[in-house]
Amino acid sequence: MTTAAPPRPADRDGGGFGHAPDSAASRLTTLQRRADFLRAASARRQGTAGFLLQARPRRADEAVPAQAIRVGFTCSRKVGNAVVRNRAKRRLRALARAVLPTAAQPGWDYVLVGRPEATVTRDYVAMLGDLAHALARVHAAPDPRDPADPGRAPRRRGGR
Repeated sequence: MTTAAPPRPADRDGGGFGHAPDSAASRLTTLQRRADFLRAASARRQGTAGFLLQARPRRADEAVPAQAIRVGFTCSRKVGNAVVRNRAKRRLRALARAVLPTAAQPGWDYVLVGRPEATVTRDYVAMLGDLAHALARVHAAPDPRDPADPGRAPRRRGGR
C-alpha cells in the first residue's frame, strides 16, 4: 500500500504569499536574485523605526509580469544571530502579507530590511502603520533619476 506524500508548506496555502489563487495576495512573489536586491537598494527608500523599505518601479523591458508585486526580505548580522534574524524576517513577511496586497502598486519591487533590535522588539501593530506610511511616502516621492522633473536639483557631493 502506498501513501501520498504530505503536502509541502507552499501547497497548503495556495502557494507563496497567497491564500487563494484569485486573491490579491497571489500577485506577491519573492525576490530571489541578488541583482534584484541591488537594484532596489539603489532606488527609493524610506526608513521607519522598525525597518527600512526600499522600493523601485520595474522597467517595461524586464521579464516579469507587469501586475506582479515582488518583495524581498533581508537582515544583516547586525540584527543578531541566526535565530534573531529568522524571527525578524518572519515578522517582515507577516507585515508584507498584511499590507502589500492592498497598499503596494503593481509593477514595483520592494525590499524590507530589518533593523538591529527594533524589528524583533517593536510592536507589530505599530509596524503595520509604519509600512503603510512608508509605502505612501515612497509612492509620493518623485523619481530622483528623472531628468524631466525641473524642480529637482541634482545631488552634489562635498561642501558646496
